[in-house]
Amino acid sequence: MLSTLAILSLGISSLGFSQETTDDGFNPMGLKKIHKSDVMWKKTITRRLDLREKQNQPLFARGNEMTKVILEAVKAGIITPYSNDSLTTKMTIDEFMLAIELPSSGDEEEEDDWGSEDESTDDAGGWGDPEPEEEEAPVEEVKTGSGEYYFPSDLYLMDLKEDMIFDKKRSRLYYDIIAFNFFLSADHPDNIKGIDVPIASFSYKELHDKLFVGNPEALWINPANDSEHRNLADAFELRLFHGYIIKVSNPNDEYLIDVYGGDVKTGIMASQWKAFELLEYEHNLWEF
Repeated sequence: MLSTLAILSLGISSLGFSQETTDDGFNPMGLKKIHKSDVMWKKTITRRLDLREKQNQPLFARGNEMTKVILEAVKAGIITPYSNDSLTTKMTIDEFMLAIELPSSGDEEEEDDWGSEDESTDDAGGWGDPEPEEEEAPVEEVKTGSGEYYFPSDLYLMDLKEDMIFDKKRSRLYYDIIAFNFFLSADHPDNIKGIDVPIASFSYKELHDKLFVGNPEALWINPANDSEHRNLADAFELRLFHGYIIKVSNPNDEYLIDVYGGDVKTGIMASQWKAFELLEYEHNLWEF
C-alpha cells in the first residue's frame, strides 16, 4: 500500500515538474527573445499616440493609413482583435464590426415616439387607452444598427503598450512592444459619448508576423524621400513615432493623471517628468 502511494506521489510530482518546464522563460506576447532569467529590470509603459500629429503622419498617410491595413486584415480573418490590452479575451468579427459601427439615429426616433405617446394619453384622458403595443416598437428598432462604419481615418487615437527591459546578458535596454489599443477619440464629431471609446486591441507580435513583414501595403511613408519608404515593422523597430507616456506600471494600475491628482495639465507635465526619470535611470544603468 505504501509503495503504491509512493509511486502515485512520485508520478504527481513529476507531472507538476513537467508542467513547470513547459514554460520556456520567454514572454509569449513579446517580440524580443529575452529570457526571464536575463531580465535585470523591467517596466511596462503605455504611450498615447495621436496619428494626426506631424511626426506620426507617415503612419497615417491618406489612403495608406495603418488603421486601414489593420481593419482589412481583421475582416479577412488574418489577425485577431481583443477586447483589451491584456490580450486574453478575443473579439468575434461581429463584435468588432459592432465596435466600429456608426451610431444610428434610433435614439432621436425613440424620443419622438415617446413624445407622441404622451400626447395620445393626454387626449384620451382616461385609463382605457388600448395602445400598449406601440410602446414596444422602439425597443425592437434599437437592435438594428446604422449599417455604416467608421473610416480608417476616423481611428486616429491609439495606445501603445510596451515593456522596457534591461537585458543583463547583453547589457542593453530593449523596448518590446506588446499591444496596440485603438480608440474613437472624444473629440470625434460622431462620438456621442464624449469620452475616448475603446474599439479593439491587437497583439503587436501577431501584427508584426502576419501583417506587417513583407506586406507592400503596410508602409511608413517617408515625407522627405519617396524612394525611402519603410515597412511598418521597421518603423516601429526604429521608433519612428511620437507618443507621450500616460501610464507606467504601478501597484494600483493608475494612470499618471490619476497619480498626480486628476488635473489634465499636471498629467501632461507628469508625462515629461516620467520620461526624464526613465531616461535618467537608463543613463545610470550604463554609468554603473
